[in-house]
Amino acid sequence: MAICKLLIANRGEIALRIQRAARDLGLKTVQVHSEADSEMLAVKLADEAICIGPAPASKSYLDIEAILKAAKDSGADSIHPGYGFLSENAGFADAVVAAGLVFVGPSGDTIRMMGDKAAARASAVAAGVPTVPGSEGIITDMKAAETLAQEIGFPVMIKAAAGGGGRGIRVAETAEEFRTFAPQASAEAKAAFGDGGIYIEKLITRARHVEVQIMGDGQDVVHFFDRECSLQRRRQKVWEEAPSAALDETTRDALCQSAVALAKSVNYRGAGTLEYLYDDATGAFYFIEMNTRIQVEHPVTEMITGHDLLAEMIRVAGGAPLSVSQSDIQRRGHAIEVRLNAEDPANNFMPFPGVVSGLRLPDGPGVRMDHMLYQGYAIPPFYDSLLGKLVVWAETREAALTRLDRALGELQIEGLPSTAPLFAALLSDDDIRANSVHTKWLEPWLETHAHLIDTAKDKAA
Repeated sequence: MAICKLLIANRGEIALRIQRAARDLGLKTVQVHSEADSEMLAVKLADEAICIGPAPASKSYLDIEAILKAAKDSGADSIHPGYGFLSENAGFADAVVAAGLVFVGPSGDTIRMMGDKAAARASAVAAGVPTVPGSEGIITDMKAAETLAQEIGFPVMIKAAAGGGGRGIRVAETAEEFRTFAPQASAEAKAAFGDGGIYIEKLITRARHVEVQIMGDGQDVVHFFDRECSLQRRRQKVWEEAPSAALDETTRDALCQSAVALAKSVNYRGAGTLEYLYDDATGAFYFIEMNTRIQVEHPVTEMITGHDLLAEMIRVAGGAPLSVSQSDIQRRGHAIEVRLNAEDPANNFMPFPGVVSGLRLPDGPGVRMDHMLYQGYAIPPFYDSLLGKLVVWAETREAALTRLDRALGELQIEGLPSTAPLFAALLSDDDIRANSVHTKWLEPWLETHAHLIDTAKDKAA
């Protein structure tokens, strides 16, 4: 493998996850960090650590020149971008390669093609993958966009072509709302991503969010089955499961094969996730976008398949062919991941950075914690509030829910609130137990069940 020393261009729990995968492969690691992250656990455990700038991400984790200089100064031969920050920045991928380094991810051209939602949709259509009715490309003419929206039929989703993380998205129920929201979505996308292009698609009510994990080596592509991420707040995932309990085996096979077909059609290299909407009412699924990176929720896939996705993407980036064929990848049991954020779910999810004054982590069979915590660690206020992920596995979904309840009861993070009480409250809900959820389920539930979160919070205290 043409990689010996890996620079990690990220922070928090994913930096540690990459570092451990690299170490398992016998690689040295270099951890870059901002001034605010000098006490981060990933910094303490890396073979080398290099400060690349002050706290603002724009002056550190998003500073391409500073990252490349750190790679050169440390003798790193490769860079892993993790998720977020520069992970889906085609210019960064190009710059890494131009500097003579290995970028652990797809090529800049692939990121441009599949990271642009309109272009990815066109690729899906060409590969014969079902897509939600909508615009065939980027729309900049708002009058034409309104006409198309009326032809598709309201309600419609207005989406930033170069977006992510729920930004640049609006839902229009009427033509009047469309005239108001479309320019807003374009302006938000321009500010966040430097690209104001939008596209529109039919809104499927009560849809589930189902995705397929794939891995490619530039020639062959395999899938690691599906995940469901329907529990979302402000279009941000909070709870993920693998596999989706909503799919029958015929639908699951068709879904996964469509993901492989699309990835093969673009000669995909690296880890990627193809996201779909699944219509419970009809059993139909529709491709919506591709994430050309590793995802926050990858642990649930690892738990049901037994494969290390981070190690595989590093091997592939180093020039090795896929180490597994499709027949080698089997799934077993059910896994659930909940995202632990430094937020107070009983106080409108207000962020609460602070010092971890005490820490007790759950343990035992089928329990995994991917996190960045240690006692005495001061959570910096400058970045995403994700502290880590609690992941459980069991032979059945019912058993996994029971195990999650046990693990949440063992978890204790002192000194700051976390979203743990939210998940404890959700576990008592009949719809959660029956898997009767969709992408619009959680927010109304939060409005009417705040008392359950308060109760769970008091119980934990």
